[in-house]
Amino acid sequence: MTENPPMERTPGQSEPVPDDILEQYQDLVTGCVDVLPSGGLLQRLVQARREGRPIRAKLGVDPTAPDIHFGHTVVLRKLAQYQAHGHIAVLIIGDYTAKVGDPSGRAKTRPQLSDEEIAANATTYMEQAGTVLDMDKVELVRNSDWLGPLRMDEVLRLTAVTTVARMLERDDFSKRYSAQEPISMVEFMYPLLQGYDSVAVRADIELGGTDQTFNLLMGRTVMEAYGLPAQCIMTVPLLAGLDGVQKMSKSYGNYVGVDDQPADMFGKIMSIPDELMVTYWTLLTGAGHREIEDVQARLTSGEYHPAVAKRDLAERLTTLYHGAEQAAAARAAFDRLFKEKERPSDVPEMPLPGDAVVDGRVWLPRLLAALGLVASNGEGRRLIQQGGVRLDDAVIKDPGADLAPEELYGAVLQAGKRQFVKIVR
Repeated sequence: MTENPPMERTPGQSEPVPDDILEQYQDLVTGCVDVLPSGGLLQRLVQARREGRPIRAKLGVDPTAPDIHFGHTVVLRKLAQYQAHGHIAVLIIGDYTAKVGDPSGRAKTRPQLSDEEIAANATTYMEQAGTVLDMDKVELVRNSDWLGPLRMDEVLRLTAVTTVARMLERDDFSKRYSAQEPISMVEFMYPLLQGYDSVAVRADIELGGTDQTFNLLMGRTVMEAYGLPAQCIMTVPLLAGLDGVQKMSKSYGNYVGVDDQPADMFGKIMSIPDELMVTYWTLLTGAGHREIEDVQARLTSGEYHPAVAKRDLAERLTTLYHGAEQAAAARAAFDRLFKEKERPSDVPEMPLPGDAVVDGRVWLPRLLAALGLVASNGEGRRLIQQGGVRLDDAVIKDPGADLAPEELYGAVLQAGKRQFVKIVR
């Protein structure tokens, strides 16, 4: 649960906490799951003020994938809030730990990436992280700078800070051990190396998702073993995807990419269930606690109509990535298309793909994928089952539907709320 702030004083302090620090603290903990130890972050903020220095907020990311979606930005937005309050955002590119592979939430050992894959992913990741963070003010480092040169005696010192029994307390390791699934020694090293990162950058607080809790706590153990004050830790929740059920993931097709086009980004946000609006506002916009409380209160009282609130949220998020002008245009286009029930005037025309025709028939999920309207046949099937596919304004509800090519020529195929294709010969 989110840490509840003391009303006036931090533990061991006799003077009241300044109002601006309390206000800052409330912004920082809004939307978090855990902030540990209790009272620790508020005490750090007060101590840093007395010492005339900013907090050092650490986030480590392993570049194991080439791009990021909104689910990845939740922790980046929290790091950006530290920046907004004048603190130092320390972003560690885990080019060394990416070779080890974070075992968090994994049922088996991760495949190792090549140096070339890691370098390419890191470049893309930093470009996309720049849509959330002020990269000119980020302390950007790579953990290969200090993990690569480690001598064996230092590695042995690091392994001595914990025990195998402690490692097996970790949920994913415990499950794999009970199921007699292999756990490599290198996987045991991962939390220790992540903890050593905290020593190297002298972190005051480390951020991560809830799946990172064990690793973050291990960082406290490692820092204490190296004679440093143990960092506080802050976890943020995993973001539910557009379906409101599964976590946001490309494999589920329920994601918003940070590089999505404005119309797509706006339209995807408009598709979320109403009950996700406050969560998305809290986790994705970087808004302070007072704004979140105001949005929640107005929605609850009925003053803020959900349809308007969702459009405001979609425009707010699109503005963050594409600017106010393109976001406003996306909102206007969406309203023309759905609020005013207009079909776009510039529906693109595409020939019927040859690979969509099998034995003289066209299976609709395969056609959607062949036209690039969905990522896979499976995603096309799910979209049809959800009532998200229309052919000349008629909803197609049978995922097994197959048609003759002649039935498709000249027809307008609609996938979701934003994508239209006119099929031509």
